[in-house]
Amino acid sequence: MMILRLAQLNVGLFLYGFTMAMLVESTLGLDPWDVFHEGVATRVSLTFGQVVIVTGAVVLLLWIPLRQRPGIGTVLNVIVIGLAADFGIWLIVQPDDLVLRMLLLAGGVVGNGLAGALYIGAALGPGPRDGLWIGLVRLTGRSIRLWRTVIEVTVLVVGFILGGTVGVGTVLYALAIGPLVQFFLGIVPGPERASRQRRVAMISEA
Repeated sequence: MMILRLAQLNVGLFLYGFTMAMLVESTLGLDPWDVFHEGVATRVSLTFGQVVIVTGAVVLLLWIPLRQRPGIGTVLNVIVIGLAADFGIWLIVQPDDLVLRMLLLAGGVVGNGLAGALYIGAALGPGPRDGLWIGLVRLTGRSIRLWRTVIEVTVLVVGFILGGTVGVGTVLYALAIGPLVQFFLGIVPGPERASRQRRVAMISEA
C-alpha cells in the first residue's frame, strides 16, 4: 500500500538525518557528503541541516541536464533529512568521554544503514546525491565506481578544506555502510526485495 511505503520512507529519512547528527556529535569523522555539509556550515550563517537542504536542492537542479526524474522520495529527501539532522544536533549533548563518542559513532553508522534500507526499500525515488551519479553513469556509460569516487572524493576534499571533520568515522562509514544497507534490505518490507539487494550489492562492490 502506498500509505505504508510513504510511512516507511519518512521514518527512513528522519532516521537518516538523526543518525547523521549522531555522527556529527561523535566528532570522530563523517561520511564524505557530511564532511562537505559541515565544512560549508562553518563558513556560512546556516545550520548543518540547512546546508544539507540547500545542497540537496542544488544537486537536484543538476539532474535537469542529466534527464533524471525525481520521485516523491527525492523531494522529501531534500527536506526531511536536513530537518531531522538539525533536530538531532539540538537534542544530543556532545559527550566528552571517548567511549560515549565511539558509541555515538557506532550507533550512527548502524542506524544510518537501517535508515538507508528503509528509504531505498520504499522505492519512491533516489536521493538527490545518489541520483547525480546514477545520471552520470547513464549519460557517460562509465562505471559506478568512477563517478562515485570522483564525486565523493571531491566533496570530501572540499569539505575538509572548509573545516569538515575527517577521522576514523569517515573510514568506518566507507567500509560498513554498503554491507549494512544490503543486510537491512533483506529485513525491511518493500517491493522487489531481491532486486533491491542486488542493486545495493553492485553499488557496494563497484
